[in-house]
Amino acid sequence: MVLTKEYRICMPITVEEYRIGQLYMIARHSYEQSTTGEGVEVIANEEVTDEVNGVGQFTEKRIHLSSHLPYWIQNIIPRVFYVTEKAWNYYPYTITVDYYYVTNCSFIPKFSVSIQTRYEDNNGTTENCLCLSEEEIEQRQVDSLDIAYDEIKPHHYKETEDPKLFKSEKTGRGPLTEGWRDTHKPIMCCYKLVNAKFEVWGLQTKVEDYVQSAIREILLLGHRQAFTWMDEWFNMTLEDVRNYEKDMQAKTNIKVKTALENAEGESQSPPPTPKSPKSPKTPKTPSTSGTPTETKSWFSWS
Repeated sequence: MVLTKEYRICMPITVEEYRIGQLYMIARHSYEQSTTGEGVEVIANEEVTDEVNGVGQFTEKRIHLSSHLPYWIQNIIPRVFYVTEKAWNYYPYTITVDYYYVTNCSFIPKFSVSIQTRYEDNNGTTENCLCLSEEEIEQRQVDSLDIAYDEIKPHHYKETEDPKLFKSEKTGRGPLTEGWRDTHKPIMCCYKLVNAKFEVWGLQTKVEDYVQSAIREILLLGHRQAFTWMDEWFNMTLEDVRNYEKDMQAKTNIKVKTALENAEGESQSPPPTPKSPKSPKTPKTPSTSGTPTETKSWFSWS
């Protein structure tokens, strides 16, 4: 059984504003979180065209995260562990698929997560935003996140990134008060359908629950940052934020690669070198029933 959750994250901005804020947040967050050889390394970032969805942006990233996993997972995988994330962003719709690279760990290919995302200018009231079947609607669990009042882990908390305290100088928005999702204008909602599947007997429920919990924390933290960093990105054009994204990706790659090279110098067996990315093709829409086609994913900020 695939564990399926639909996360609904409201934001006190419009869908058009979110497009800029999301790109800024991903680039800055990736740089800040990339330390000691772990973090997000960008392999490709290019424009693509799809017959159904039109013109979009394809990105491929390697997410190095071994030490960020809980100990009970670290005990069953090698030290070298990273995820290759491939995302097709046809704003306001995105698809993400990821692949796991480890050494001598045969069960990992049975671990898959698929994510579909769509954005709308409302407060999370669309019941079937992602056009699910009746069976998929019955299987999903809806989880509405409140970026201001849902708790995040203590080590992620920063007073400057607290929506209950932040007030934008450029827009006058904030601080967010109790019940803001019912009264704030403008408002938009990010709808994310996350399917987690781990077909290993004895660990399936524990791993699937952990993945969903980790994704929820990432989504909550990222969207808090996108709002409280608003004054940094609000006047940017799409071209401005793409240039910022390109600059931050280059800095992040240098940061991650330098640390990885230092770590390899201390190790007898360096991590395997993955193959160069092939020309990207948009995957089929993931489904909660049956065997998905190319739907192995961990998380997506998109």
